Amino acid sequence: MVRVGWICLAVVSAGILGFGLVVAVAPPAGDALLYRADALATAGLGLFGGLIAVVPFRRRERWAWFTLWFYPLFWLAHLVFGLPPGTDHVHQVVFIVLSLTGLFAPARQFFQPTREGRHAPR
Repeated sequence: MVRVGWICLAVVSAGILGFGLVVAVAPPAGDALLYRADALATAGLGLFGGLIAVVPFRRRERWAWFTLWFYPLFWLAHLVFGLPPGTDHVHQVVFIVLSLTGLFAPARQFFQPTREGRHAPR
């Protein structure tokens, strides 16, 4: 189930990274420097989230599981407050479902006690 989880979270990360890169290269009309700055921050969020999903999350490091709860909260805030990108909000619902699937599917494996009574880090 960890494989399902990290793949779902990596897809969300790739979507965020891709959106950031597209806006950085071709910002909408208006304040191009502000859009580019926001886009680079967004791309960084996608990159760091992707790295967390691919390395420590796959190792079953519990801190990564808690950290990646940022994704469903991020997309829920976008949905509730009508934030960009887009106006249809379908992608936001898809990313909420993907990130929740990515977190809930392997949740047991992050909290299984070992034979010594401690929780396994991997």
